[in-house]
Amino acid sequence: MKSKEPAPVAPATGHRAEQPHRATAWPEARAAAARAGTAAGAGREPRRLPLGQALGQVLAEPLRALTDLPSFDTSAMDGWAVAGQGPWTVRADTSVLAGHAPAAALTDGEAIRIATGAPVPPGTTAVIRTEHSRTEGPLLHALRDVVSRQDIRPRGQECRSGDELLPAGTAVTPVVLGLAAAAGYDELPVPPRPRVEVLVLGDELLTAGLPHAGLIRDALGPMLGPWLEALGAEVLGTRRIGDDAEELYAAVTGSAADVVVTTGGTAAGPVDHLHRVLDKAGATLLVDGVKVRPGHPMLLASLGGGRHLVGLPGNPLAAVSGLLTLAEPLLDALAGASPTGGRGPAPVLDEVHGHPHDTRLVPVVRRGDHLVALHYNGPAMLRGIAVADGMAVVPPGGARSGQELDVLDLPWPPTSGAVPAQGACFT
Repeated sequence: MKSKEPAPVAPATGHRAEQPHRATAWPEARAAAARAGTAAGAGREPRRLPLGQALGQVLAEPLRALTDLPSFDTSAMDGWAVAGQGPWTVRADTSVLAGHAPAAALTDGEAIRIATGAPVPPGTTAVIRTEHSRTEGPLLHALRDVVSRQDIRPRGQECRSGDELLPAGTAVTPVVLGLAAAAGYDELPVPPRPRVEVLVLGDELLTAGLPHAGLIRDALGPMLGPWLEALGAEVLGTRRIGDDAEELYAAVTGSAADVVVTTGGTAAGPVDHLHRVLDKAGATLLVDGVKVRPGHPMLLASLGGGRHLVGLPGNPLAAVSGLLTLAEPLLDALAGASPTGGRGPAPVLDEVHGHPHDTRLVPVVRRGDHLVALHYNGPAMLRGIAVADGMAVVPPGGARSGQELDVLDLPWPPTSGAVPAQGACFT
């Protein structure tokens, strides 16, 4: 986990790795990631999922009705289908039921019992609700005036075949599933899941046991795959690579993923090889350093062919900052999803210190209507974010008590209930 946070160096957008650069402002870095994802996702063919598997996805194409809704004139109520003026003679021993073939046509002065959802017989003038009628022997009498076509849902009342019901990009909710089923769909077109491969870099990382002799446990390997899956990605795997430039080059250029996510190696240390590897691979740097703390040396590169690389810093909380700043908007846009607004901004309870020039991301919990900043928010620490509801976006210079801050929510339910009360060690 080599990448510390050097002083900002020169923001060019779309430059080769060997060219001078400067850090990009935090909002523009997120916008650049979203633009890259949108461009890369534009030509991808949608996949078609059975309705039962499409919940939580977004529509890759407009949802167009495959049939008229309703597809035939249907009764809106239980009662009587009647033709002409009353009183009406009731057809004996027969009813029109939902799911059954239509009855024979009615002639003037004739009535037949009908159930809600049943197809109305040809020649029907109106449907009279059961509670608005009475029978005397074979005759049916209306207790209220009968209006032509009352309580009949005409064919195509909701839509005609081919009508656009929902635009592309609509979130697939339970109601959307119901509408799609009613409109004749068995499957829904949704964007393909972005394929992601994680490359964890560093000779100093242990995958088991206690830290010792200058070696430390890999905290990012176990975390990144599940986090990326929670963002909707298909994680092809997590590979560990030592401080070897050739091995890293082979892994980056040989990956089948749409997005390669690396950890560490983004700065300019003696074993920080990522920039040299990207230059050799002919990559274009879209973001090279971001004015944000923690996580300043993060980067985003185009590998060509619609593929991208997100370089996260090696420190754990700095890597989380990179996930939220670059990986999340890139993957959202690549998958055709609109960024979620979360629960919106909220006032911070106490003053939050900021960086003089850069945006700062700070783990917070929500206490009622307010945000409370958590301790253990250093670049190498996960203790605060482990119990956070999200990361508050603190502008350069910090935030005063009561100032509203945007919050980057985490892709799982809030864990505030597990956080010690205000004033304890976490806050």
